[in-house]
Amino acid sequence: MAGKVKWVTDIEKSVLINNFEKRGWVQVTENEDWNFYWMSVQTIRNVFSVETGYRLSDDQIVNHFPNHYELTRKDLMVKNIKRYRKELEKEGSPLAEKDESGKYLYLDFVPVTYMLPADYNLFVEEFRKSPSSTWIMKPCGKAQGKGIFLINKLSQIKKWSRDSKTSSYKLGFCRFCTVKYTPSTSELDNMFVHLTNVAIQKHGEDYNHIHGGKWTVNNLRLYLESTRGKEVTSKLFDEIHWIIVQSLKAVAPVMNNDKHCFECYGYDIIIDDKLKPWLIEVNASPSLTSSTANDRILKYNLINDTLNIAVPNGEIPDCKWNKSPPKEVLGNYEILYDEELAQGDGAERELRSRPGQSLGPKGSRLRDAGRTVLTTWK
Repeated sequence: MAGKVKWVTDIEKSVLINNFEKRGWVQVTENEDWNFYWMSVQTIRNVFSVETGYRLSDDQIVNHFPNHYELTRKDLMVKNIKRYRKELEKEGSPLAEKDESGKYLYLDFVPVTYMLPADYNLFVEEFRKSPSSTWIMKPCGKAQGKGIFLINKLSQIKKWSRDSKTSSYKLGFCRFCTVKYTPSTSELDNMFVHLTNVAIQKHGEDYNHIHGGKWTVNNLRLYLESTRGKEVTSKLFDEIHWIIVQSLKAVAPVMNNDKHCFECYGYDIIIDDKLKPWLIEVNASPSLTSSTANDRILKYNLINDTLNIAVPNGEIPDCKWNKSPPKEVLGNYEILYDEELAQGDGAERELRSRPGQSLGPKGSRLRDAGRTVLTTWK
């Protein structure tokens, strides 16, 4: 005789429980052996996450697919339906047939939808075609009407959206190898030539435990100005700032820009013999381990200045706060990019403002502390 189904749920609703009890099923806890689990979407995410390593046995079923969000998240639903349409068009399927105006005959069941901020320019173009239209703004990952509001003016989007703000910490450092670089194949296995990591260099014979093979960014700048000239040095640092801003803008459309979050990224840049900077990687958790006294001071100040911006005045955080902090609060940070101030410049202006590019009548340069500052970043 087959045993009774053992059930568990984290959604205490009578319509669920009454149906389970009607069938004579046995209620258990999530820590016991269960056969049927009616889960919330948060729980299903945890069950199938890589971190938990949980695997369902043959006698267990749940009420969600692992990636149900491909349909149940509003942005992914639209994305997948658009992809489905394009695939059918490529296949020449009659389902993808369109009328004279270009509308799908059989697949026109999703209202015109744009994902912001990724599709902002397309949205503006469509908005201006029908300026009297009303649009529904819906958060991608919420339900039950939370966060929904209507707009009929473009200015209302600016009040709702959060403009990205990017700052660079001026007190960074550069690391050097203890052995002079050579491209010779005979040195391919010599990590002291190719890798600047402290974990490797500290084992070298010439490693200096006082400065740790590091210079401050300011010392690097002074050295380059004296040996290569001010103009090319300023161009180098402007290009590093350009890399930071453009890399952040590249991931902006796919980044889950939760209002409760901020990031302190660590950028690894390598500079070649022509003083061209190359982006190697971006660290989500830059090392806070101190290898020298100067290291400890720098990193302490970094965290101090970061907290002053993220939690102004040391007060209880308010995620609704999104204003640019006053200069006196920035400490050793400098603002590289403020989307609110840069809106309207457009890609053409931005490209014209790229380091090394001359600016025409639509662009301008500012002089700050004897160097060129690109207005697109401000």
